[in-house]
Amino acid sequence: MKQALTILVVDDHPIVRAGCRQLIQQIPSATVLEAETGEEGYRLFQESQPDMVLLDITLPGVGGLEVLRRIRANREDAKVLMFSMHEDPVFASRAMQSGARGYITKNNAADHLVEAVNKVLDGKIYLSPDMAQQLAMLNIDAGTSALSDLSRRELEILRLLGEGKSMTEISEVLGISYKTVANNLTQIKSKLDISKTAELMRFAISHGISS
Repeated sequence: MKQALTILVVDDHPIVRAGCRQLIQQIPSATVLEAETGEEGYRLFQESQPDMVLLDITLPGVGGLEVLRRIRANREDAKVLMFSMHEDPVFASRAMQSGARGYITKNNAADHLVEAVNKVLDGKIYLSPDMAQQLAMLNIDAGTSALSDLSRRELEILRLLGEGKSMTEISEVLGISYKTVANNLTQIKSKLDISKTAELMRFAISHGISS
């Protein structure tokens, strides 16, 4: 008998989670756990130590990139497949740099998700062909995206800012000091050539970074 597999799906949309569950259950012996927030997802990860995590990048509160960082800090060999509406290769690049084993967008065909999950479970890296091509072009022509210079933490702070969170709230969500948030915001403004925080918020919203 094949060993049972546990896969944790973290996404804040019930319909998306239901669809993922239905697809993943095509894999023999697969059991699906679900979480709708980053906090809940990380707690379930700690409790259940799943074989793999399917993790949305854009979550309310603690976002997917921060959850990924916490998961990897808890278990360095954790297999995490990022699942996102973002097709900008910068998000895939930051996710892979942070230890994700794959990246798939929600616009990919359903059979691509099953293929991605199987590959990551087998210890392989998965990028959809279109994303792999975009990442290659990003590396060749660095800087074409307005977001390409931002670090994982800076992207996360920008996302939370776009959700309307204050600097104090951002520091609480990420577990970092107010001063660190302020310093990161200064860096973000410099990199994006934006002078005001309100303009940064509008930038985050217009680029679909916030949830």
